[in-house]
Amino acid sequence: MDDVIIIGGSFAGLAGALQLGRARRKVTVLDTGLPRNRFAGHSHGLLGHDHKPPLDILAEARQQLARYPTIRLVNARADSISGTIDDFSVLTGDGESLGARRLILSYGIVDQMPDVPGFAEGWGTSIVPCPYCDGFEVAGQHWGLVWSGPQSHNQVRLFHDWTDRLTLFADGHDILPPDIRADLARRNIPVVEGRITEIAHHGGHSATVKLDTGPDVAVDILFAHPRNKPSASLHESLGLATVDTPLGIALKVDERRETSMPGIYAAGDLANPLMPSVTTASWQGAMAGIFAQQSMLV
Repeated sequence: MDDVIIIGGSFAGLAGALQLGRARRKVTVLDTGLPRNRFAGHSHGLLGHDHKPPLDILAEARQQLARYPTIRLVNARADSISGTIDDFSVLTGDGESLGARRLILSYGIVDQMPDVPGFAEGWGTSIVPCPYCDGFEVAGQHWGLVWSGPQSHNQVRLFHDWTDRLTLFADGHDILPPDIRADLARRNIPVVEGRITEIAHHGGHSATVKLDTGPDVAVDILFAHPRNKPSASLHESLGLATVDTPLGIALKVDERRETSMPGIYAAGDLANPLMPSVTTASWQGAMAGIFAQQSMLV
């Protein structure tokens, strides 16, 4: 039996495994090899790894974990979880049954692409969600923002640190609150009405937004925030508590990263309702590993 099984082997999962391996705890990491940021050409803001491809960072991390004899990395999907604290059972997609005293869920989320031609194709290059991840490289250029709800107004204020050239696409939201429209007018931010019908890409970050009414609008980069969902449903079968976010749900955890079921911890985008990033995922994963280890002390 393992001390801990980690489900999801991206930044959060591997960070948790590193802490546990250094404590000489027996760990198995199950991973499908599909991290959320695999569409991005570079990862930014991660100290010591700024501007590296995210898949390269993960590959290097896996190589580093190989020096710890108690860590096992397995390319497999977790199909089901049963049991309770000190006696969990995980069934993999390969039919293998694994046991562990603790679990860490770090299987992340997936972005749900809207049914707009060109959107999925540009995701991670000309269409991005995070100015902290990609803003510096396009600072001072013409940005576009697709309205996704009241949280988009906060994005307008945030983007001002990177650019003073911003166009907001209402994308069919005909009734923007009057106070928000007044604030946008005060900031000289144009609002383009109509629904987006297609996004054409021109290499690099630049894109042209095509609309069902009015002329096309070219931008140097387009920011959008599609809804997302957990990349697996294990938390549902376990009945774990969740919290609502403007774009989806996240697992509810306490200050020790423990979920509503004793012995099960969560980290990364799956349990981060505020600001998903590689840095926060790595920190949360490390903390989940440490708290899981400390919970097994005698």
